[in-house]
Amino acid sequence: MRVGVGLRWLTALTEGPRESTPQEEPAEHLRFWAYLSTLEQVSDADEADVVREVLTDPDHAMAQTAVLRHLDRRATDLHPQPAYVPWAEMMTRATTRCPFLTQRLREWSLFRAVTFGQPWRPDALLASSDWLQLKAAEASNAAVLEILADGGRTKRIRNTARTNLRQHGSS
Repeated sequence: MRVGVGLRWLTALTEGPRESTPQEEPAEHLRFWAYLSTLEQVSDADEADVVREVLTDPDHAMAQTAVLRHLDRRATDLHPQPAYVPWAEMMTRATTRCPFLTQRLREWSLFRAVTFGQPWRPDALLASSDWLQLKAAEASNAAVLEILADGGRTKRIRNTARTNLRQHGSS
């Protein structure tokens, strides 16, 4: 799928002012669902171009949310595989103007390192978002659980890590 062709039909959703009736979805909702659908079907070769195209939407928050969902879906599938590394590099380049999205990709890479026993720094984990700390506290090794049980950012993260540390110790 070529990007211009794949997303051209969305132009009709963004042209001109449009009032929505109670039965009609607002244009940004339609674009959001269309972006998610397009991103689910995009080929690997066109993925970065489609991500960049979505991020040009005038509703930046909506566009970033659609791309975030896509990144999380793809990273969930790819992080256990060697293909994750080149994919994450490609997506980082595609999202470079969106610090939140590039941060999420860095955190997926940290999660991957923690999960698969690759080198990582405890201070990087402690400086990470609540999202990553909770994800790591829910499914990690004893070293990660100990760090998060003591220094996790929120009470929920610390309690989750403590609970899983106890279960990890009794296994």
